[in-house]
This record gives sequence, C-alpha cells and structure tokens, in this order.
Amino acid sequence: MADQSKSPKVDSTLSKGLAILERLAASRSGKGVTELSRELDLTKSNTFRLLQTLTTLGYVRRLDNRSYAATLKTWQIGRNLVEHLDLREMAGPELTYLSKQTGEAIYLAVPEDLAIVYIDKIDSRKPIRSWNTVGGSAPIHCVGTGKAILAANYSRMRDKLVGNLTRHTDRTLTNIEALDADIAATQSRGYALDRGEYREHILSFGAAVTLPDGVAVAALGISLPEINLAEGDAGRIGALVREAAARVSEKLLRG
Repeated sequence: MADQSKSPKVDSTLSKGLAILERLAASRSGKGVTELSRELDLTKSNTFRLLQTLTTLGYVRRLDNRSYAATLKTWQIGRNLVEHLDLREMAGPELTYLSKQTGEAIYLAVPEDLAIVYIDKIDSRKPIRSWNTVGGSAPIHCVGTGKAILAANYSRMRDKLVGNLTRHTDRTLTNIEALDADIAATQSRGYALDRGEYREHILSFGAAVTLPDGVAVAALGISLPEINLAEGDAGRIGALVREAAARVSEKLLRG
C-alpha cells in the first residue's frame, strides 16, 4: 500500500516558473535574468527559458532595458477568482449587520492596483452622512478599506507605494515612514482608521477579508462624518467592522 503520508510530487519546472512570476508581480520596475537567477538560485539559462515561456503565454513582457515585468494577465486571473467567490453574497449579511449597529454608510471594497473599488454598499440612515457610489474608487493609502487591505498585503505592496502617496487633505499620509507606522498600528488593532485623509471631516474604518493564506481580497468599511462620532465610538466601531470581516473570512475558509 502506498504511503499516504508522503507529500505529493511537485513539478519542478512549473514551480520555478511560478516563482519567477511571483517575483515579477511583486516588483515595481521589473527584473533581469541575472537578478532573478540569483534571487531564486537558478541557472541563467534556465531562468531565460522560463521567461521565454511566460512571455509566449502572455504572463510576462520584456521591457526596453532587457528586464522583464509581469503583465496584467496575472491580475485578470486574480480578479476572476475574486468575482467567482461571490463576495457580495458572502458579505451581504455582515453589511446589513453593520448598518443596523451603526446607521452609517457601509461598504464592501476590493483592491485594484493602488486603489480600491466599491462593489457593494448600504447607505447611511443619518441626517448628516457620507456617500460613495458602487463602482466608485479611492486611493488605497488613505481610506479605511484600502488601508485594511494594505495592512494584510503590505510586504508585497509597500515598494509600489513609494512615490505614489498622493495628498488629498491636510491629514493624508504622504511619507512612506508615516504610512509604515500607521499600517503597523492597523495590524496591531485589527482594523484601519482613516482620519479624514481622503475627504475633509469624513472618517472611515476598515477591516480586511482574507483568504486562508492571509492575503486580503476585499475589505468591509464604515464611513461617517466626523461630527457623528461620539466619544468612545471609535473603538466600538472598529471592533464591529473587525469582527464582521473575520466572519466573512471564515466563510471563505469554508468555501
């Protein structure tokens, strides 16, 4: 009888090709054959052959400086996966719960490059309210849902943010070291806080929805005018969105 405890055999060529693709996808400016071969402990000839295959298949393109970069084909596959997860249906009950608990605007957002896109929402019931449209977008570094996604995916996304922290209000974090500290605080408490960094006097809280490997594919968010936030509300609202996002992540774990 075969030993069922043995790990399944891994195709070495496929694993090396995927390793190259992962490195290129995480790189902001592309990588050359020599750099990739050194980082992955591959021969230059093997690295070059794998890059040619990935280029032919449309996952990689060669740049003018002879380095290579990942194409949007990898991103498109990831986007299709997120869509097939039916996030709206999975997150719907939690959006309703957050709306009932706070009365504020509730959002479901997904990442798109250095931005987030709102794919579902429940409008605020308050006289003074914040408002965004489904299909609308915002910079990932200065809204609650975006910063929650960043906190989960920061090791892969940080380099792309350098030089791209655009200012929108006086409170926007435009220095990467300041963002580092903010992301560390987000990771510690389990939810992100936008203190009017995208729109003046509009606060937002966000928590990431993650796959079993910890990668964030979406975030739940609560947005409200600063005037609506009573003393002691920040911790309560943050905990609500953190726990709701955790329940959606649990649904993803169960499939």
